Amino acid sequence: MASSSSSTEKHMQGHHEEQIERLATYDRSFPASNITEAHRNYLIERHGTFQLDPVPDFTDADPLNWSLPKKTINILLVAFHAMMATFTAASIQSAFENIAEDLNVSLQRTTYLTSLFIAILGGAPLFWQPISKRYGRRPVFLISLVIGAVGNIGCARSPSYATMAVCRAITAFFISPAAAIGSGVVKEVFFKRDRARYMGIWTLMVTIGVPAAPFIFGFLAQRVTYRWIYWTLAITNAVQFVLYLFLGHESRYMRGGDEATKARSLFLFRRIDSSKITAYEFIRPFRFFGKLCVVLPAFAYSIVFLFTSVMITVEIPQLFGEKFHFNTQQLGLQFLGTIIGSIIGEQIGGAASDYWMNRRAKRGVHPQPEYRLWLSYLGYGLSICGVVVFLVQIENAPALHWDVSPIVGAGIAAAGNQIVTTVLITYAIDCYIEDAASVGVFITFVRQILGFIGPFW
Repeated sequence: MASSSSSTEKHMQGHHEEQIERLATYDRSFPASNITEAHRNYLIERHGTFQLDPVPDFTDADPLNWSLPKKTINILLVAFHAMMATFTAASIQSAFENIAEDLNVSLQRTTYLTSLFIAILGGAPLFWQPISKRYGRRPVFLISLVIGAVGNIGCARSPSYATMAVCRAITAFFISPAAAIGSGVVKEVFFKRDRARYMGIWTLMVTIGVPAAPFIFGFLAQRVTYRWIYWTLAITNAVQFVLYLFLGHESRYMRGGDEATKARSLFLFRRIDSSKITAYEFIRPFRFFGKLCVVLPAFAYSIVFLFTSVMITVEIPQLFGEKFHFNTQQLGLQFLGTIIGSIIGEQIGGAASDYWMNRRAKRGVHPQPEYRLWLSYLGYGLSICGVVVFLVQIENAPALHWDVSPIVGAGIAAAGNQIVTTVLITYAIDCYIEDAASVGVFITFVRQILGFIGPFW
């Protein structure tokens, strides 16, 4: 009996610690009533109120105290960088036949250039997250763009399939950080009341990177050599680097101490967190396999993403090419429905999601993270409906007689996917807000691995 009682007590203690960790990470801010009068006046002057969550430090160096234009520019740079990861992965889908012919390999083997990229995008952020925690997000993003551009130039100049595969792997490894740790940037820059809206900008760009690439490069592949796809990507990375260098600011901020209050130079790089990097930190995101409020949303979102984004993106070139005999430009136009659907869905997943939570809070009831999940059901329903419409209508369409209804289905599925994406990722991050970057890395890993495996079956 004593042993059983001890076991039960330990179980309850473990559950209690889990609850404490969740609540602590969800709302780590100290009460606004505990701040000094000068601090309170500073916040009122800066934000119009001192009732903020979290409560920022009494300094302009705290990213939470940045002006809205500065915050907006920063998140747009990070979100576009995140888009370039999935965009670059899907960039050569319109040119598989051209690449196969040029490098004298099979069409199936050519598709591995994309599969390889997808798999590396899932694993590489495990390396970048601890580095960006110590040295800051901005240096990692700048290095990412420099080597990413070099990798794309290598692809453009590759004389063989093996060389191109190596260069694609290098590009994938270095272009990956923003697509995973962007969640940490959102958490560091924006208050909880606006978190879903700006998290949605980041997730939307990650999502539309997949259909936007064949939509844009379908026109290019039709008119010039496919190698200009790589040159265009390299030029884009170079422009991003310049914009980051002069307009991007460091969002990693250590509260407390004299160092935290110092203004940061755009051209002075230094270590932000002096704690030692351990081997465990490179696999630390995998601990979320044991956290139900992260692992369940991660797999739910990844499955929806697999069917509504990856599957439809992979199937459009094959199904429409065979049934309607479309060229690369015509195939690229079919992705417009997915892009429009994603943008529409984000209005519900982002701004409406914040309104949903803030409306509850205004009633005097502090909403738990789970309250946000009600909106995800609409996303699941639209995803299922859209996939069914897409597949049924493409089957029913007469050969050589194009019908817009499958694209409407793809748009509906994309809207559902974006609602699920923003709601579930924001929910998971709300549960472990202090580990926002690690949560983003874990979710990215699950999504990319399923995205890599999915096309094989």
